[in-house]
Amino acid sequence: MARTSSPAPIIAPSTFTFLRDLERNNDRNWFEANRERYTAAHENMVAFADVLLERMRVHDKLSTPSGRKSLMRVHTDQRFHKDRPPYAPRFGGRFARVKPGLRGGYFFRLQPDGRSYITCGFMGPEPDDLRLIRQDIDHDHQTWRRILRGRKLHDLLGDLFGEELTTVPRGYAKDHPAADLLRKKQFLLRRTFTDKEVLAPNFLEEVVKTFLAVRPWFDHMTEVLTSDGNGE
Repeated sequence: MARTSSPAPIIAPSTFTFLRDLERNNDRNWFEANRERYTAAHENMVAFADVLLERMRVHDKLSTPSGRKSLMRVHTDQRFHKDRPPYAPRFGGRFARVKPGLRGGYFFRLQPDGRSYITCGFMGPEPDDLRLIRQDIDHDHQTWRRILRGRKLHDLLGDLFGEELTTVPRGYAKDHPAADLLRKKQFLLRRTFTDKEVLAPNFLEEVVKTFLAVRPWFDHMTEVLTSDGNGE
């Protein structure tokens, strides 16, 4: 019998209502009084993340064990920031690809009032990885341009963003044709969503479609970051 996919869960309006209320009442007493609401919203998000992970595993090898395990904690870290609110009024998570063979990562964050987005890419490449990335840009920036300007990828996620140097790194010409790429320290792509889009029945399918649009770039980055810098 052919394996069928689980039905796509819908992000419930009550999940966003809870997050809005949490942002307005970000203290422990309110949270405890509304714990049942949090539990319902969290389970709604777990169901969404579980099916999203299932759909992505059809197309990619992911090491994240479950949707529940992918989710970030609602509690904030106050050890060094005592004035920080105790809760983060959002649901977010990450799917990791199987390392070291596959590179890149998928991130999602759902937050009311137009602050929802998905992000794909490389938040903080290690020095050796950053060296290989810049070396590849130097040698073959045309491939980078072609991939990043691909219709599906660029239409859905736009241009690369992230922290960057004020000038090209040492060892590269200031007038290098890919100076904009060489300056980057982070390599990220993002698609934002309105509340209406997040709460729509096809939201999960839109997330899957967007993640898949990034694969040509991830495939190239995997090739770059699993070589020895000499094409081997």
